[in-house]
Amino acid sequence: MTDAPSAPAALSREVPPREVHAREVHYRVGAPVLGHFPGHHRSVRGSGGFEFRGHVSLLDAPDPRRLDLHASLRDPFGDWRVRVYSQRQSVPVTVVADLSASMAFSARVSKLGVLADLVESLAWSAWRTGDSFGFVGCDDAPRADLLQPQTRARGAGAGIARRLRALHPQGRDARGLLDAPRHLTRQRALLFLVSDFHLPLDLIGAVLDGLTLHEVVPTVLWDPLEFGLSARRGLAQVIDPESGRQRLVWWRPALRDRWEAAHAQRREALLQMFRMRRLKPLFIEGGYDAEAVTRHFHS
Repeated sequence: MTDAPSAPAALSREVPPREVHAREVHYRVGAPVLGHFPGHHRSVRGSGGFEFRGHVSLLDAPDPRRLDLHASLRDPFGDWRVRVYSQRQSVPVTVVADLSASMAFSARVSKLGVLADLVESLAWSAWRTGDSFGFVGCDDAPRADLLQPQTRARGAGAGIARRLRALHPQGRDARGLLDAPRHLTRQRALLFLVSDFHLPLDLIGAVLDGLTLHEVVPTVLWDPLEFGLSARRGLAQVIDPESGRQRLVWWRPALRDRWEAAHAQRREALLQMFRMRRLKPLFIEGGYDAEAVTRHFHS
């Protein structure tokens, strides 16, 4: 039996792999932006755009090319009225992340892996939209090795995501989040505050109050196994990741019920805190899903 003929050299060459990009998120901001660069978002500035904003007096906008005769005839004071338009602008997209020890939790999924996927996806989406991207990582203090000022570079998120996946958090708390505003742009940004929010409620409130300049999306990273054990009953060792304290407990149905009740109470306390500040939280419980993030902005 003869061997099959080999393929011609021109056809046997390997095709280089196609560049794979992060999954794109389609976000939007609630209020008109006040940027200085052209972009995708609604604005109240500029005069060279195509989005109709209203009518003003010819004296306020002396451009007779945009004179609106019908609006001028309807004006009760007999003024000449001209159309004014706004130009769509860009908005900074920023991630401020809690990198304390509890973010090292990894069961079904790694919290830092989910954070890295989110960062890579948002950075890619910002570049595609024409927006800048920045990142501030904090544990006891803002970390200089995980600080990315606002940039429009195409691969800004890939390097940060790579460092996050290799990170071993050691910080005992996330009080560095209080200093995050010093590293943010003065322009109003779309800001993702990413944490598992296993922090004192007064600290969370202080962090949120320090970010009121920006449009904040509290992003809660939880793993279902944080709030329960797979075993039905038996001796189990639990660890507080922030303090490192360990404790042996007898895992029984009554304790499971108390644990689940504490989980529900924590969720309700966070929701109440966000509602008081008119914030819409994004819960990511499990792996990262770009479509779920998009639905958050369009639902």
